[in-house]
Amino acid sequence: MPFVKLVKNKAYYKRYQTKYRRRREGKTDYYARKRLVTQAKNKYNSPKYRFVVRITCKDVICQFIYSKLTGDVVLSAAYAHELPRYGIELGLTNWAAAYATGLLAARRVLQKLGLDEKYEGNKEIDGTFYQVEELDDEEAPRPFKAYLDIGLRRTTTGSRIFACLKGAADGGVYIPHSEARFPGYDNQEKKLDAETLRKYIFGGHVSEYMEYLLEEDPEVYKRQFARYIEQEIGPEEVEDVYTAAHEKIREDPSPSPKKVITDAEKKEFKKFKATRLSYTERKAAVAQKKADFHARIAGDDE
Repeated sequence: MPFVKLVKNKAYYKRYQTKYRRRREGKTDYYARKRLVTQAKNKYNSPKYRFVVRITCKDVICQFIYSKLTGDVVLSAAYAHELPRYGIELGLTNWAAAYATGLLAARRVLQKLGLDEKYEGNKEIDGTFYQVEELDDEEAPRPFKAYLDIGLRRTTTGSRIFACLKGAADGGVYIPHSEARFPGYDNQEKKLDAETLRKYIFGGHVSEYMEYLLEEDPEVYKRQFARYIEQEIGPEEVEDVYTAAHEKIREDPSPSPKKVITDAEKKEFKKFKATRLSYTERKAAVAQKKADFHARIAGDDE
């Protein structure tokens, strides 16, 4: 059978519907967004919160967001670039840092809502599955609930997205989930190895790689972990860094105060911005350039 070119007819173009801009740009999965945003009618105007996780090349972003007709509203946010405040200065996008960012986001939003003392989360981090439960007191508020929003990422077992999820769950936020996507989960036995998960939370996989390089190729170790060596962090000290950071996050999860820019600093910023000249000033500048040029030519002739 010869090749037959498919020609789109008039009916096709008449019925064609342009997709949303963010779908055309490949940024939003509207099938998932519809289900994450739509609230039950019998809940009236109650916000439906999402725990939004986005991971870039240099940062981990955790936000608690709810949707309005006018757009999304961010209730609270935490970033991996804030972790140096708590003692984690290196490896800000690894699994352990993602967990710490999720923990920071959870403690911060609960502090903002006044629930941080009622729901303290999981203080004994041993890698076991943890889900926050309601308090026995009938008058006590229920736990803060949010749904995980991973955007366009794949739900791969062991992904850093689930590190943020685990951190937020241990921080005291109720996020419906199972243990099936955490590192250490055996799909055959349907069981989670808590030791493996704990190892990832405290940077044990980084320590193991450091020890491996030390034995196999010290030169590569010196090159790859140069900043760790500068700060005197060896394979044995990695876990202590994250343990101390978790404690500091629980002590003070509030965001750092914004720096107030003085008038003198504003003037310094404006020094690099050229001031717009008026028409008269521009004409005078051109006339001055011409006069300088003619004077220079006259000097050369003499």
